[in-house]
Amino acid sequence: LQTEVAEDPEKVSTVHLQLGLPLVFILSQKETYEADRRTAEFVAWQLLGKAGVALLSRDLVDLNVLLRSNVALKTPDEGVPIKYLVLEDTDEVITLVEDKSKVEQIQEDEEGDEEDEDEKENNNQDIQDDQVVEAVSRDKKRELALEQILVLTEETFHSALLETARMVVLFYASWEAVSLAVLRSYTEVADHLKGTHGVLLSRINCWDWPGVCTKENVTQFPTIKIYEKGERSVMYDGMWGTEELTSFIMLSRVSCPLKLATIEEAEGYLRGEFPSELSSYHHTSVLGVFSTATSEAREAFEEAGNILSGHVTMGMYFEDDVLALSRKYAVSPPALLLARSGGRSVEGIALSKQSTQDMVRMIRYELLDIFPEITVQNLPRYLQLRKPFLILFSDGDIGQMESKEMLKLAKGRHQQAFVACWLNLKKTPVGLGVLKAYFATVPSLPLLVWVNLHAGGQVFKFPSEETITEMNILSWLEKLKAGLEIPSSTLSEEDWKPPLPAYDFLQMMETAVPELPLHTSHHRGDTPAQRPPESPGGDTTVQEEPSQETKAEKVGTPGRDLRGTAPRLAAREKQGKRHSEL
Repeated sequence: LQTEVAEDPEKVSTVHLQLGLPLVFILSQKETYEADRRTAEFVAWQLLGKAGVALLSRDLVDLNVLLRSNVALKTPDEGVPIKYLVLEDTDEVITLVEDKSKVEQIQEDEEGDEEDEDEKENNNQDIQDDQVVEAVSRDKKRELALEQILVLTEETFHSALLETARMVVLFYASWEAVSLAVLRSYTEVADHLKGTHGVLLSRINCWDWPGVCTKENVTQFPTIKIYEKGERSVMYDGMWGTEELTSFIMLSRVSCPLKLATIEEAEGYLRGEFPSELSSYHHTSVLGVFSTATSEAREAFEEAGNILSGHVTMGMYFEDDVLALSRKYAVSPPALLLARSGGRSVEGIALSKQSTQDMVRMIRYELLDIFPEITVQNLPRYLQLRKPFLILFSDGDIGQMESKEMLKLAKGRHQQAFVACWLNLKKTPVGLGVLKAYFATVPSLPLLVWVNLHAGGQVFKFPSEETITEMNILSWLEKLKAGLEIPSSTLSEEDWKPPLPAYDFLQMMETAVPELPLHTSHHRGDTPAQRPPESPGGDTTVQEEPSQETKAEKVGTPGRDLRGTAPRLAAREKQGKRHSEL
């Protein structure tokens, strides 16, 4: 019924064309071949005697057409070019063959919609409500280098997990802006990790394969999970930047906590030389030191390691000679040893609290920098402390004297009361917007500011005529505490809510297309769902002869979705046009 071709459609000639019937091409790719083949067979049964159907693989033929095109129509008329279209389901293919005027209408609609959409995007570029949507829309014509990322489908997902010792999977939706933004970071991660042994990056489009994502308990897009044979998957819950994703994937390669057998291994671990997978990777190491009498604390440390896996490297030493290691670093088990900067400085911390959650909070806090440079990526970690901020704003790197004085202040006895930090406006330009929110006119830099975002929102500016030293700052802070200083400004207490209400996209999709099972994946042997009448007047979709229906069931139907070279992109674009005000 359907044939497979591997040449330019312009050169293809079949018996259908010779008999004066059109030929429909289903455009496919190797990752979705099985689903596309079943789709082609299903369409062939529906169009039996009306048109021919051919399955054309993009991997074998270089087509100079839009990547999102998934169907082509060739008519028997000489000189008529092949029409490449973006269709949403198999019913549209059948309608195309039965109503020739539909081809021109679809093409005109697509071209008109694209022109209108481009014009709207150009006009509204500065007033987009969602910055992620705006960024994705602005760069939509930029091709992503996805060659190093394995594409998974419903058929290949579980077999790929069984064949691979360790696999990173990105669950995303092709119509959703954050998913597309994260996909860009994901391609950069794949480029950074190219050639890294034991790491395979893959992706699965939950818009095409919702059954897989449901079974894997994926309830939001995007989601990244790391699967390892014989172990539970680990889900990523950090920032979506390239550096953060790469760090998570690299650190997840090592057991957390890693059990060390000798003092030599423990020393190598603190120096960053062990394990070898991370020897060239900059990170802070946490080593738990336990005696046989501290089994409760050791168990809590192991549970904390499971929670923090991928975010920190944790080692554990509890051999008979543990006291020798403890004495070297002046600690008594149970204790933590923190090694920063490749083991050049090792800090010992007593473990007074032994519950898992207390240990997780303690480790996260101890891993924070003493005098951090605030960036967009790390700001949430410091905001979670709910402490006032003492921020030194600088137009570039801060001077050696200021750095030394601020570091002394951060290490002093007052460091528990506030977060001493600095912000480089050249590296983090958004800091200029922060200063504009604090002051009517931006003061000269460097500038030291005290702000308590969690209580009152008052902003105080360190006197510009005074030198930034530890003593001067402490004296100024005492005046603030006594109420002797007047705030430069007070931040508004109103919530930062989005200017537009949230959309219930699922409800809108079901209302717009009630007859399509948008969240149902189909398997071999499924029967096509019955479609309700199109109008009260009795017009219905094309009725098939019983013998054809029976044969179609035997072949196995793929459902109504077209999952070819541009899987579900037509649906994504149409949904986007309905909500262009975003």
